[in-house]
Amino acid sequence: MTSLLKQAWEEVFTPLFQRPNRVQVAALCYRGKGDDKEVLLITSRGTGRWILPKGWPMDGMDAAEAAREEAWEEAGVAEGQLNRAPIGAFASEKEMDHGGIAQCTTSVFPLKVVKLVDDFPEAGERKRTWVTADQAAEMVREKELQDLLRKF
Repeated sequence: MTSLLKQAWEEVFTPLFQRPNRVQVAALCYRGKGDDKEVLLITSRGTGRWILPKGWPMDGMDAAEAAREEAWEEAGVAEGQLNRAPIGAFASEKEMDHGGIAQCTTSVFPLKVVKLVDDFPEAGERKRTWVTADQAAEMVREKELQDLLRKF
């Protein structure tokens, strides 16, 4: 009987109360090619952990354009060649301003950096670094993002 109640809870009641994942977009900023390819990581404002530039979808922009805008605001990518097709997605948790945690699914768009500047909106709030994709995979927390970076 207990297993029947557990099954009912997991399959019927939990989905009724569980919110769907929120959607975010991220830019996988890179330079070089082949063995010389590097990706750009930035620190989060709250915890200082290494992440990709990412954020919420924006009115009037498709997902790829919103990812490019996040790369500008958070990392100073002033010019780049944007691939409009996502190369994958990863699950993450986002600490919200009100203190709650939102489950997110983040689509990742490659952005080949042409021009990086030091004066950008969040320059005083973040650090950035160029590393190999394998190094980046070791620096980020999300397992699916680690896999995506290793394949890149």
